[in-house]
Amino acid sequence: GTWRWLAVGRPGAQENTATLVSGIPTGERDYMLYLPLYNGVSQVELGIPQDATLKTLPRESERAKPVVFWGTSITQGGCASRTGMVHTAILGRRLDRPVVNLGFSGNGKMEPEMAEFLAEIDAAVYVIDCLPNMTADEVTERVERLVEIVRKKHPHTPIVLAEDRTYSDAFLISSKRQRNDTSRAALKSAFDRMQATGVSGLHYLPGEPQLGDDNLGTVDGSHPTDLGFMRMADVFEPVLRPLLAQ
Repeated sequence: GTWRWLAVGRPGAQENTATLVSGIPTGERDYMLYLPLYNGVSQVELGIPQDATLKTLPRESERAKPVVFWGTSITQGGCASRTGMVHTAILGRRLDRPVVNLGFSGNGKMEPEMAEFLAEIDAAVYVIDCLPNMTADEVTERVERLVEIVRKKHPHTPIVLAEDRTYSDAFLISSKRQRNDTSRAALKSAFDRMQATGVSGLHYLPGEPQLGDDNLGTVDGSHPTDLGFMRMADVFEPVLRPLLAQ
């Protein structure tokens, strides 16, 4: 079937109670609930009619492993209008896979300590999308160590190294263009070195096409609009889908 939007909650306090939807015809359906992108959630309770039942859907074992994204505030979802509009959520629906979103606003810099935690997750694919918060020197220093840490525990799991999206004002602001160019060059050089030394299962995703070329894909030149996130999903999907079919 096709996932369709149904309702949205708008938190206004520390504790919130709301009716998301009512008057639904009887029948069996699958539902997916997205939690807030930035507000922490300590407890969730779901209420349903007395004559209704709610149960967790079982997953086929080969489809149970998640796609794991590690990145920045862009991965986290700033500034999507609602949680289901982040590219990671869009991809989860399209690919029918659970997604682990390790997007950290102001962070996501390929730290080796975080790479150790990343490697504890048994993923179907790892997507490393950290360049928006990294300089070229940091990329050169850390990316090969990151891959080494993940490969030690998961020798065959695909790893996608993603370039950063292009700043929308990079066509006029030379410092933004330079930031994109230098960090991408560092990532591509490291990717080529690792491939030359026999590291298998590495894949590369260019940044230039991610947001389109009409400057409508961001709210501030950096963070995507809903349109920008949809375009990112369109770029990531053809890279991820064949990897999940292996």
